Amino acid sequence: MAFCNSCGAQLTEGTKFCSKCGAPIAGASGSSASSTAPTSPGSTPGTPPSSALKTILIIVGAIVLIGVVGIATLAFIGIHVARHTRVMQQGDHVKVETPFGTAETSKDPEEAAKDLGVDVYPGASAQKQGASTATFGKVRTVSAAFESDDAVEKVCAFYKSKFPNATVSTSDQNRCTIVSNDPPNMITINVEPSGDGSKFQIASVSSKSK
Repeated sequence: MAFCNSCGAQLTEGTKFCSKCGAPIAGASGSSASSTAPTSPGSTPGTPPSSALKTILIIVGAIVLIGVVGIATLAFIGIHVARHTRVMQQGDHVKVETPFGTAETSKDPEEAAKDLGVDVYPGASAQKQGASTATFGKVRTVSAAFESDDAVEKVCAFYKSKFPNATVSTSDQNRCTIVSNDPPNMITINVEPSGDGSKFQIASVSSKSK
């Protein structure tokens, strides 16, 4: 129970002035302020983002930066290669010089037949379609197509004798494939019927010596 400090009269709880003498009651104005609930720190406007959010933003920014740098690098390499690439063509022979090496291609059937490093079946004629010679760095690939008046069996028998250690596979359609991995070349020969005779494709892959 509270009493007025001026006249000693009994005070009603919550009153701001004495009902007898009219004197103000000390501490009455602060009671309402003290009852106000404190503001939560998390709800204060302008709170800085958490450390986890900062980390995510940094990672996203780094990924974007790496992507931009990668695209710029690829563009620079592409421009550099284009500026330093030369293409020379003479007939069926094409030579391409790049910063990474020189590539040469040819569709001359006679040249391809010579570069195979394989004996051509006697009497067979080289075909322009299917002939190619390509060299890049130390790897050389040669392919040539031929036609013969002889049957598939005779052509296959000829090349089996030339490559006794080769892997040979045949099909019901009178075709055969001969694959030889004997050094210095890897040789693949495909023989199939063509009219009254046969046609065959020879591919050779070799590596240039130093």
